[in-house]
Amino acid sequence: MSERFTGSFTQQEPIPDEAIEAAVRVMRSGRLHRYNTAPGEESEVALLEREFAELMGARFALATGSGGIAITTALRAVGVAAGEPVLTNAFTLAPVPGAIAAVGGRPVYVEVTEDLVIDLDDLEAKIGAAKVLLLSHMRGHLCDMDRLMQICDAAGVKVVEDCAHTMGAAWNGQASGRQGLVGCYSTQTYKHMNSGEGGFLVTDDEDVAARAIILSGSYMLYGRHLAAPGPEAFERVKYDTPNVSGRMDNLRAAVLRPQLKTLRRQCENWNARYRVVEEGLRATPGLKIVERPEAESYVGSSIQFLLPGWSETAVREVLSRCAARGVELKWFGDAEPVGFTSRYDSWRYADAPPMPQTDRVLAGLMDMRLPLTFSLEDCAQLARIIRAEVSAVYQSQV
Repeated sequence: MSERFTGSFTQQEPIPDEAIEAAVRVMRSGRLHRYNTAPGEESEVALLEREFAELMGARFALATGSGGIAITTALRAVGVAAGEPVLTNAFTLAPVPGAIAAVGGRPVYVEVTEDLVIDLDDLEAKIGAAKVLLLSHMRGHLCDMDRLMQICDAAGVKVVEDCAHTMGAAWNGQASGRQGLVGCYSTQTYKHMNSGEGGFLVTDDEDVAARAIILSGSYMLYGRHLAAPGPEAFERVKYDTPNVSGRMDNLRAAVLRPQLKTLRRQCENWNARYRVVEEGLRATPGLKIVERPEAESYVGSSIQFLLPGWSETAVREVLSRCAARGVELKWFGDAEPVGFTSRYDSWRYADAPPMPQTDRVLAGLMDMRLPLTFSLEDCAQLARIIRAEVSAVYQSQV
């Protein structure tokens, strides 16, 4: 009888005891709001921001209510106005173009390559179309950040990085989110730290940081931030920056601070699982591994592979056969959005001109979560099942 996987693709590790105890302390205090502090007290959120900035090597950090709020706050803080075009990857998830639309901008899509990163040749051709690039490191894949920044710097284009899938990753040793003007991160349950919902942005720019803090809803309490610029930066922007409220609360910050201490170890654990699946799938007939560049230090919290040139019927058969054996694969080539998965032409609030290269990539793109509740043996089993089912369908097609 064929083996069947019985694990859950949505079950995360439990919250650490230290984080639970910290959250209970906050609840007992009743001081959940980040600015509700006793005299001389530093809030959990302010402490978390300082610690996150130190970890990322950034001057300033802001904790937000979600990763999406971090992105919209960043776009407003760098000056995106209503009606302005914003460049972004055609391969991403809905909150990225959604953030552009939320600030009144217009997404301008850039093609994706088979390495699942933004096509730098297409970016170079389109770079004059906008003043801002919202770069999505979709599913944890980093493009050649040196070349990307050369293209953008030469054109005077500001880069906001969506690092929802690359917290803990790096390019040539520099933390993801630190190449552009602003880096944005998520702490939603399926990301690299878990507070249910939450996010961060980091920057070295004083004015961007001051605007972001006021946008997040600091009122005139910005002096209580520990990873913020001095008062002179706020004096320059405070009367012209709206309060749109997107703060993180002390409860979520208390849950996150202990997790921040173990982030690097958790990233190593994800990569161990990723490598087991990757090696198990390598040389599978009809399947293409997405090779990682040497300069990229990735975090393998999910894995992607391609079925290049396969028909829709054959792809759907692989999905069905794997599902019957307990393996949940997502497919980015489906014309209809499913769960969290959608594609650029699903977002009808934005113009979507033909993207033939991206269409070819998405047509055969498979995606699978790798939660840390999976053991290495689980990952080996997942690879065996996928390899067997892809091979069986491939053989029937040739």
